[in-house]
Amino acid sequence: MPNRENLTIFADKEFVHKQFSSYNRASVSPLDSGWFANQDMSHFLRVEDNHGRREFVMLDADGPGVIVRWWMTFYKAQNGIIRVYIDDDPVPALQGRPDSLLSGSMLAGYPLSASVQEGAPPGEEGRDYDHNLYFPVPFSKHCKVTYECDSLRRLYNYEGIAVPKGYWWPDVFYNIGCRLYNKNTCLESFTKEISDKQKALTEQTGKALLSGEVSSTAEYSFDKQIQPNDSLVVQIKENQSAVNNLSVILDTVSKNQAFRSVVLKIAFDDLETVWVPVGEFFGCGYTFSPHTTWMNRSDEKGKLESFWIMPFQKKCMITLVNYGNEIVQLSGFAGIINYPWKPESMYFGASWHEYYRINSRDANNSPFDLNLIDIQGKGVYVGDQIALFNNTWQWWGEGDEKIFVDGESFPSIFGSGTEDYYGYSFGRQDAFSHPFISQPIGTGNMSYGTVLNIRQRSLDAIPFHSSISVNLELWHWAQVLMNYALTSYYYIMPPFTINIKPDIESVQHPVSITKEDFNMNR
Repeated sequence: MPNRENLTIFADKEFVHKQFSSYNRASVSPLDSGWFANQDMSHFLRVEDNHGRREFVMLDADGPGVIVRWWMTFYKAQNGIIRVYIDDDPVPALQGRPDSLLSGSMLAGYPLSASVQEGAPPGEEGRDYDHNLYFPVPFSKHCKVTYECDSLRRLYNYEGIAVPKGYWWPDVFYNIGCRLYNKNTCLESFTKEISDKQKALTEQTGKALLSGEVSSTAEYSFDKQIQPNDSLVVQIKENQSAVNNLSVILDTVSKNQAFRSVVLKIAFDDLETVWVPVGEFFGCGYTFSPHTTWMNRSDEKGKLESFWIMPFQKKCMITLVNYGNEIVQLSGFAGIINYPWKPESMYFGASWHEYYRINSRDANNSPFDLNLIDIQGKGVYVGDQIALFNNTWQWWGEGDEKIFVDGESFPSIFGSGTEDYYGYSFGRQDAFSHPFISQPIGTGNMSYGTVLNIRQRSLDAIPFHSSISVNLELWHWAQVLMNYALTSYYYIMPPFTINIKPDIESVQHPVSITKEDFNMNR
């Protein structure tokens, strides 16, 4: 899990990534009226009677496979019992309350088991905090996950409003991601005994994910003042190598604007696959909010760091272009390591685009899907982030992720809300950092202001053989104009095509921090 180089190799043991979630089952097809159905909670695969216990089935999958990422939150239904049944054994291999099994210490300590935000906002009494589990749970033949909660009951209307068919009250939200391998793959199923024997390895993994230590065999440094419409270029000619640490310090009068208007471009072996504003590439957006994740970091002094492994065979060209109106001072370095290129090796890629002053509802006053990226080719999707300005006090993030892999007609990854996808819930404004999820700034959650949400993938990376289409609903409580920028990270094998192209005009748009900024920046 902590080995970043693993992501650069297309796995020899092939698997698909599938997500089980509480999404509203009225969402059947993009051509159907229920495609944007909200109320993505308390929808289960079925209900079973098990020795007199009423158990709600959340996941049911044939193996071999591994649960790799698990998120849950609740409203007045958090006191139930989760059970994980493996290989058709009637006795659960794991059993416990969510705050013990998922975000407690039953399986692992932080960060593999985490509640990124304790408590709930004022006025949200009865709502639970967020449970995030990144501890892998393998199964060789079959896995079933259930939730027993006596308070769950059928509800057909709430405060006079009809509720979806199949909905149970109160609210249970869940996203459970798993790898499903080819049938001939040999996996040893989880047992508590094996897990207990691996406690030292589990602790070592957690420490590695939290460690900021990165070493390089060589460094290419730079320090230059960049005029508007000028650039800084770092040429690296090293056979069988990879960039493993990219560090930048940016200084200018209007730093917020420069984080958007200075663009990072990277070409590997003459193939340009990175075109992202510098602030968003490093995960600080354009408001510069310090944070730390597995793949990037920013500190209070203005230092930006990236730890993505970016391999190449012969050469790499890193370019920083100033598309703004002010002189910018750029300093930093690119750290290099040896990297034996293999037939399964892939190039790193990152793409960015912004929906500027977009209306949060379409012409029919309906939510709609925003496209992060469409890729034709073979590769692995490894993360994304959104940077937006919310132009109202109302909540913007009800939208579900919909990820179509290899031409499937219904997405194998269909979520229950944007905040759920990024590991938190109930529109919380608190900043948090975690190796795989982060909200460096959340002032625009149910308020005027900016939001930056980050998700990076390790075991939950998504492989694709021919295509991937990553989409996120824009499902806002209000109809307003807003700014919504999206960044995608991936590894890719040539040949490929990507629908997101460099957009100089967009990075030159004035950024908005306050309501007054947004109203002025027309």
